[in-house]
Amino acid sequence: MLRTEHSFTIKNIAKFKSNLLAWAQQFNKAIWLDSNNPNINNNNFNLSDYDTVLAVDALTDLKCDSQNSFQKLKEYQENLEDYIFGYLSYDLKNDAEKLTSNNFDGLHFPDLYFFQPKKIFFIKENLITVKYIVDFSNKIEFDIAEIKSFNIKKESSKENEIKIKLRIHKDEYHNKLETVLNHISRGDIYEVCFCQEFYAEDSEINPLKVYQNLNEISSSPFAAFLKLNDKFLLSASPERFLKRNKNSIISQPIKGTIKRGENKLEDEKLKLQLTNDLKERAENIMIVDLVRNDLSRTAVKGSVKVEELCKVYSFKQVHQLISTVVSEVKPETNSVDIIKSLFPMGSMTGAPKIAAMKIIEDLEETKRGLFSGAVGYFSPSGDFDFNVIIRSILYNAINKYISYSVGGAITSKSIIEKEYEECLLKAKAMRQVLLQPN
Repeated sequence: MLRTEHSFTIKNIAKFKSNLLAWAQQFNKAIWLDSNNPNINNNNFNLSDYDTVLAVDALTDLKCDSQNSFQKLKEYQENLEDYIFGYLSYDLKNDAEKLTSNNFDGLHFPDLYFFQPKKIFFIKENLITVKYIVDFSNKIEFDIAEIKSFNIKKESSKENEIKIKLRIHKDEYHNKLETVLNHISRGDIYEVCFCQEFYAEDSEINPLKVYQNLNEISSSPFAAFLKLNDKFLLSASPERFLKRNKNSIISQPIKGTIKRGENKLEDEKLKLQLTNDLKERAENIMIVDLVRNDLSRTAVKGSVKVEELCKVYSFKQVHQLISTVVSEVKPETNSVDIIKSLFPMGSMTGAPKIAAMKIIEDLEETKRGLFSGAVGYFSPSGDFDFNVIIRSILYNAINKYISYSVGGAITSKSIIEKEYEECLLKAKAMRQVLLQPN
């Protein structure tokens, strides 16, 4: 598909980005991916090709359930040879393996959705590159002028009457983790990522404002705003699932979390504590081994390497242990096949992966859907970049249903009360923005 490209520079990039995201709300289909210019310990952490990307207005799209989903996506991606943006929900596990999803679903997102945007904006520092499908290239100058002068309506804040509920209450959480620990002691699994849902019914929010507030307090390197008609993803994800750059593949699993300190001295002590925490490191290393195994399915022999192991990275709310695992693939290796070989990501499942996913389905109360899936894009050449959908709010505006889920890795060394406290820590930012006026 031919596209017209136009580039220009902007002095006040923050204002342009704010206008651009507000302007995008007029479209039924929109995806905004923002790295928030991360400056956390290592400039190479994010490794994104762009600081921010916006894709709007679908020319074509693909929407399906999990049945034969990866094959449908492969055909869609190969036939178009164009940019496509979208998401893969966790429940595509049922296509990757012989599994099922029968838990409660209050959100009703499609299991897979991708679209071919008419209009794309790529931002790198203060350079804006616009890529419009040729048939719509006559709109470029008009749209740019409109965005630059876009009038963002200031709406008066109103108190939220959102009542957040727990799908799994504390006593039940304890019982379920006892069951998980029994599985581990029997040798059924070594580690599992057990999650719980927080939700609100008959509630309404302003998705854009909630996303902006969430992004402001989190500033995560893989933040995303997705609008799919009446359904919204508001994500402050700190985690990359998978990226392809030509023949290079990179995965950056997160396992290991500790709070930020009240001052610099306490903060440094907490970072050191996380670095030396044997339980947290064991969580991360087990998932690294799983990722290495998954990458080896498509990798050139001997190319799978661990570039960083259990390195501490700092975010506004928490410190995290992050590892970086890379591999090389042959040029002809299909991108969707690579993603399928690692899906769902090890950091949100466990080891062994299939056994962990069966236990997750049995013990969790909610269909995960987008939570612990991935959102991102493919380029025309087949390169791709996808995050892990965590630290995210999901909203069905028609059903007036709001949901966010959190979890943690359970191992033989897990202390149930500490795991519960970690869940509350991870949920803090989402709860905060939902309860503040918007």
